[in-house]
Amino acid sequence: MAKSPIFIYNTLLRKKEEFKHPQEEPVKMYVCGITPYDDTHLGHARCYVTFDIVRRYLEYKGFKVNYIQNVTDIDDKIINRAQEDNNSSKPIKEKCKELAKKYFDEYVKLMDGLNVKRPTKFIKATETIKDMQEVIEELIKKGFAYEVDGDVYFSVRKFKKYGKLSGRNVDDMRSGARVEVDENKKDPLDFALWKKAKAGEPSWKSPWGEGRPGWHIECSTMSLKKLKTKTLDIHGGGQDLI
Repeated sequence: MAKSPIFIYNTLLRKKEEFKHPQEEPVKMYVCGITPYDDTHLGHARCYVTFDIVRRYLEYKGFKVNYIQNVTDIDDKIINRAQEDNNSSKPIKEKCKELAKKYFDEYVKLMDGLNVKRPTKFIKATETIKDMQEVIEELIKKGFAYEVDGDVYFSVRKFKKYGKLSGRNVDDMRSGARVEVDENKKDPLDFALWKKAKAGEPSWKSPWGEGRPGWHIECSTMSLKKLKTKTLDIHGGGQDLI
């Protein structure tokens, strides 16, 4: 173990703890990345400069850091923004792809300008669709998710520890605050893992029909499949992700 490399706030325990990790093993660090639908802003800089400092310090202490950052390059916000573009007759799927690339490239350029080291790997949501489908199928088999007419939802109340990290009681959570209110759900708090395709929207084939992944399943899948681990040493991102 490296001696006192850094103290990190443990969200679950609500206190700072010394980060202890075998020196010979890579630190598995996953930081939630951007949804590239608009300009990069100061909030992005605040997040990624912070985690860049953490990473650099760990590397300075002799650790190898495997730092993964996702890119949510398919999302409602991207689709809505692409639909607002009346200056092009291109299909919506192509518009979404171009829009996501434009703002992701801008983000990378600006982070380079701030001297933020690039992650070990950027992983795009559109590159892991099959992986997400496999994880969703596993959740359905285990009874944590259910399918309704092409949509697949996570059953919040089936996961007894839901809310433990945020310290919030499930019964006190406001329906629709972070998830869509949909009468097809068994519970208003349940959130979409897979969304049935709407006319003209980007979509992929799946066991439940044409559709696309929901926002919530992406990071879980990418960490499981790309870091090849069921646990992370450091998981960072905005406070709303807790």
